[in-house]
Amino acid sequence: MITVDLREYGEDFNANPYPYYAKLRESGPVHHVRTRFDNEMWLIVGHAEARAALADARLSKSPATAGFRMLDEGAVGPHLLVLDPPDHTRLRKLVAREFTGRRVEALRPRVQRITDELLDAMDGPERRADLVDALAFPLPITVICELLGVPAGDRDRFRAWSTEIVAPTDPDPAGGAVHALARYLDELIEDKRRSRPTDDLLSALLRTRAEDGDRLSAAELRAMAYLLLIAGHETTVNLISNGVRALLDHPAQLAALRADFGLLDGAVEEMLRYDGPVETGTVRFAREPVEVGSTVIPAGAAVLVGIGAGDRDPARFAGPDRFDIHRDTAGHLAFGHGIHYCLGAPLARMEARIALRALLERFPSLALDPSAGPLDWLPGLLMRGVRRLPVRWTSER
Repeated sequence: MITVDLREYGEDFNANPYPYYAKLRESGPVHHVRTRFDNEMWLIVGHAEARAALADARLSKSPATAGFRMLDEGAVGPHLLVLDPPDHTRLRKLVAREFTGRRVEALRPRVQRITDELLDAMDGPERRADLVDALAFPLPITVICELLGVPAGDRDRFRAWSTEIVAPTDPDPAGGAVHALARYLDELIEDKRRSRPTDDLLSALLRTRAEDGDRLSAAELRAMAYLLLIAGHETTVNLISNGVRALLDHPAQLAALRADFGLLDGAVEEMLRYDGPVETGTVRFAREPVEVGSTVIPAGAAVLVGIGAGDRDPARFAGPDRFDIHRDTAGHLAFGHGIHYCLGAPLARMEARIALRALLERFPSLALDPSAGPLDWLPGLLMRGVRRLPVRWTSER
């Protein structure tokens, strides 16, 4: 068995992993790899194989399959990303009762107001900004915190914890962030238990019951809040910033979108396919030997499904390294596939569409700011994005 040490690719892999995934895919859809913290896993890089793996019940989300617990599961509790049916089915059904399309759609006017306020603050005389700090982060964090009922004054602390959890600089700080966030959520939930009922999602989840009286336990509620807070903003931060970067790197596509905002929905889907916010799915574990292509992944092995790699597979998308807002993106994997398909996909799409249109209308001369130096990419294989996205514009409207 040949093990590919991803660490040998260096920072270039972090900045642009797609050529490396393409090279791996030339010799097969699955490879045994060593990751940055010396973990050995199997990485799936083909689209068809990735899509199949995301819905394959033989690939468990539960670390117990391999005889251990994930850090966040131990500190926070059992959440949807570490559970299989029937537990996953039960919890998802309970949260889906409250996290409805109607609740998400009701947020549209508020999302527009927050976006407009952020762009007002960004539009200063210096005509420069870090788009992550000015828009891509504060929009989704404000929306998800308001939706769940997290006080505005706590959001800066939450940002630090969240960033360390999804893109850890090393394992120990990540553990500290998980435990700190777990303690915070316990306090927040207890405060809501003692308070008068409100219409935020966390309060609704405290009250929700299924037809048979089933409800979330204290640990399940904490874990659900943890997952909704982390997943509810980190992915959208990178969807917005990656999408803007792709547009600014492709002037013809940007011009086409400015000329016809009827292309916006398709443009967002292409952003998700071309350079989406999630590079690989969270780890899965083989319940039994699983054959992928001509390779057998052994029982108990950890498996990473390459979301970004699969969405650049030429067997599924012609000219996959070309950013084309007119292309048919049906079947992209940015939000997953199967029973773990992202619950927050409608909210992420709505926020991205509103933010991108408002930004491009407000700043018709928007461009990347080359004077700010090289981009600082998020480390690791989970999230795909940059810590900062410096942009500039002229005074002309």
